[in-house]
Amino acid sequence: MEKKFSRTLITTALPYANGPVHIGHLAGVYVPADIYARFLRLRGEDAIMVGGSDEHGVPITLKARKEGVTPQDIVDRYHTIIRDSMKELGITFDVYSRTTSDIHRATASEFFRRLYDQGKFVVKTSMQPYDEQAGEFLADRYVVGTCPKCGKDGAYGDQCEACGSSLSATELINPRSALTNAPITMRETTHWYLPLDQYEEALRKWILDGHKEWKTNVYGQCKSWLDSGLQPRAVSRDLNWGVPVPVEGAEGKVLYVWFDAPIGYISNTKEILPDSWETYWKDPSTRVINFIGKDNIVFHCIVFPAMLMAYGDGFQLPDNVPANEFLNLEGDKISTSRNWAVWLHEYLKDFPGKQDTLRYVLTANAPETKDNDFTWADFQARNNNELVAILGNFINRAVVLTHKYCGGCVPTPGELTDIDRQLFADARAAGEAITSSIENFHFREALKNAMELARLGNRYLQETEPWKVAKTDPARVDTLLWAALELCASIAVAFTPFTPFAAGRLAAMLGMGSMDWEMIGSDSILAPGQSIGQPELLFDKISDEEIAAQTDRLERIKKENVIKNFKAEPQAPDVDFDTFCRSDIRVGTVLECSKVKKADKLLRFLIDDGMETRTIVSGIAKYYNPEDLIGKQVCFIANLPPRNLKGIESRGMILSAENADGTLTVIGPTAPVVPGAQVK
Repeated sequence: MEKKFSRTLITTALPYANGPVHIGHLAGVYVPADIYARFLRLRGEDAIMVGGSDEHGVPITLKARKEGVTPQDIVDRYHTIIRDSMKELGITFDVYSRTTSDIHRATASEFFRRLYDQGKFVVKTSMQPYDEQAGEFLADRYVVGTCPKCGKDGAYGDQCEACGSSLSATELINPRSALTNAPITMRETTHWYLPLDQYEEALRKWILDGHKEWKTNVYGQCKSWLDSGLQPRAVSRDLNWGVPVPVEGAEGKVLYVWFDAPIGYISNTKEILPDSWETYWKDPSTRVINFIGKDNIVFHCIVFPAMLMAYGDGFQLPDNVPANEFLNLEGDKISTSRNWAVWLHEYLKDFPGKQDTLRYVLTANAPETKDNDFTWADFQARNNNELVAILGNFINRAVVLTHKYCGGCVPTPGELTDIDRQLFADARAAGEAITSSIENFHFREALKNAMELARLGNRYLQETEPWKVAKTDPARVDTLLWAALELCASIAVAFTPFTPFAAGRLAAMLGMGSMDWEMIGSDSILAPGQSIGQPELLFDKISDEEIAAQTDRLERIKKENVIKNFKAEPQAPDVDFDTFCRSDIRVGTVLECSKVKKADKLLRFLIDDGMETRTIVSGIAKYYNPEDLIGKQVCFIANLPPRNLKGIESRGMILSAENADGTLTVIGPTAPVVPGAQVK
């Protein structure tokens, strides 16, 4: 029998405060969490959602060193950006705090100290990378070198971002310090470890036997880890930024961020509910739901539960961890280091008032079962063809017709016909489908069912044609528009979790008071005779120019990344001077230029070489329009033997330079010279 819960605690993965949040974070964690929280609140359930910024860890110290500021400066900046942008998007945290808060430091310290005092840790001494010049141990991210898998330089001691391989610092070829560029040495250091292996059987029983209903990707990843055998994991590290290890003699050591961060869920709850936080963490009738991305599955399903098991004292383990897969951008993996992302705070500036469009598109494309892709073309299409043409269109038609035929008031219905009754039956069925989908964390399917309400409304108006019926049966028009308005009210409720801003405007337009989830499909939400507001467009179209601005930005970023990562090819073997001098390089003026038929890459040039005209065929058609080259001066090798290319005798080779992105640029003089001038 399904267990009944009295309340729900929703936690969301803590974003690193070393940069803003992007659409990948939103689609993976925050939008689905907010949908679920809003849904529970509309049902009148006791639910709170806690979140906050993860402000410790190596990425933050790296960024601070790079900018020449303190780690606190970095986290203060990005915590504010993250908090404010998520609030503007309508993510309804009951508390959004941070791991540099006093209450978190105290909570994390107490958590460690309890486990330490009870002998739950094991102490291990190991060899770790050390920078002799800086005089400090190096975290994995402070070690760089050549990747042993793909051969790219600049790989980190934990991962190569070029090929995605997981690494250790000692695997790198020519490992060196990211601080001083000095070669690393290995030194002995001592740390505390959580013996995960001691909790393996308990975790196996809890997850593999007790939670077979979890999403396949979550269950499968947990099973893989458990089947491979768990190993002790360090809970401290040598670093000067973080929560200090609260043990005498542990100077220069802090809590490892993976141990520190999830305790933030507890400290954040304490912050908002100082006197009753334990009810949401230790009462067996509380349901805990962790919303995370797939890169955090192990921490939330194995490591954090093991921490809670070790602590004891009645902490409840999560009832579900509905982790999503990754969202890509225009077919490429989102990367903060490459700036390949759509940043939330920038989106809100570029598309003011369109929070709901982003929420809608990210939900419609949610990577729930596999990685999915965000494209600006799809963003525009879903806004224009679904939000505007389907949802907005029905609402506008219903309200406009009510003002035209019913004086702007909710009419009193007459006797219902089969088509009217079927409308409400279908709306109730859609409401049940939405409910079931959200309860099972299938938000993409839930949104699809919510949109079905608007499709029902458009079909209803199209089939009943109240504008025609008004000419012969005004009383029937009252019933038709009453039904349409009641459906609009159902839509206001159903879309509140997904598009809360538009839903709120719609509810105000209809004169609705408080909303309840059970209203969906009801035929008695609105009071006959109550006035409704003037029609307003809930959504407006997004132009091609707006989309072009975004795609152009991505193209610029792509080119910048290519240039930034460009490395010149090694120099060719030396040639003696006499050999070089045998190449006769000259300047010619392009008299004619045209594409070679049936050859996509070739252009045919007629060159004035100072003595005569000569024909040269060059493979640069992908990079130039022929007409743009006429009149230009180019460098060419004059003394190459003639070659036959596509039936054309080519006498020479035009010189081009290959750019970082593979494009070719024709080489020519920077000032006009006489045709035939030799390059020396």
